[in-house]
Amino acid sequence: MSNASNDVIRITVRQVIIILLISLAYIIMSWLLVGFKYDQLFLVAVFNALFYLTPGTRKFILGFSIFIVYWIIFDYMKAFPNYNYNPVHIADLYNSEKQIFGINFNGKLLTPNEYWRINGTTFLDVAAGIFYLCWIPVPLAFAFFLFFRNKKQFLYFSLTFVLVNFLGFIVYYLYPAAPPWYVQYHGFAFHAATKGNTAGLVKFDNYFHAGIFKSIYSKGSNVFAAMPSLHSSYPVVVLYYGLKNRLGAINIFFIIVMLGIWFTAVYASHHYILDVLAGIICAFAGIGIFNVLVSRVKFFRLFTERYEKAIR
Repeated sequence: MSNASNDVIRITVRQVIIILLISLAYIIMSWLLVGFKYDQLFLVAVFNALFYLTPGTRKFILGFSIFIVYWIIFDYMKAFPNYNYNPVHIADLYNSEKQIFGINFNGKLLTPNEYWRINGTTFLDVAAGIFYLCWIPVPLAFAFFLFFRNKKQFLYFSLTFVLVNFLGFIVYYLYPAAPPWYVQYHGFAFHAATKGNTAGLVKFDNYFHAGIFKSIYSKGSNVFAAMPSLHSSYPVVVLYYGLKNRLGAINIFFIIVMLGIWFTAVYASHHYILDVLAGIICAFAGIGIFNVLVSRVKFFRLFTERYEKAIR
């Protein structure tokens, strides 16, 4: 009998029951917290299909379950708006940005967001949209690459990525913050029911007669989660592991994407420079904490070793 057949047989009744219970628990919790959506059934169907299909797909979906957990937690944040726990920072953040990074233009002091809103170009609109479309695809593509190249580095990258997100989520609740576009459209008054907005990225949608960013931002979990900019954190984590794995010229691409995302965050009025800096700090903090955990905390090291063994 082939090794693949043996692996298939190793699926136990206990595993089947666990997967079934997890799937049901996810559907029920999602329905209670954020309401029923068909993409929840799709996620469950894909997970179960890949888990049972072949030994290879089982290892793949177990590995990428780290990202699934991140996505679920991010989605569930809709049920617990951060503005219910701490006051939203609007005017103070705007004024701090203007005081530190303000640009004098035509006799008036502007934030960098306001300056670029006036002085944008079609080229920058298109380039900015392309860069911002990379913020999730590039980390996921890099994860795919590492999964088939080096399981240990894949696991380290994935766990670091999620840890950075968790740090960002904590700050979201400690320091709820409105994005620059909020001030543009709503001023300094707080409106809890404010919907997501494409802001400057609408120029990209209009140029290509598409609703790409409109679709993305209509599904946002929280408008008042601008600080830190996790858009700015992700490329830092990708570049760190790119350098760690000595990927050569690919790292030049990662650097370009990173700088492009940082610029777009400000250019498109989705983040202040202060948000971007906070996102960069968040990324370095997550990387540092992960390295300490994996090198000095025995339980965490054993967990990563067992996880790595499960996806090999």
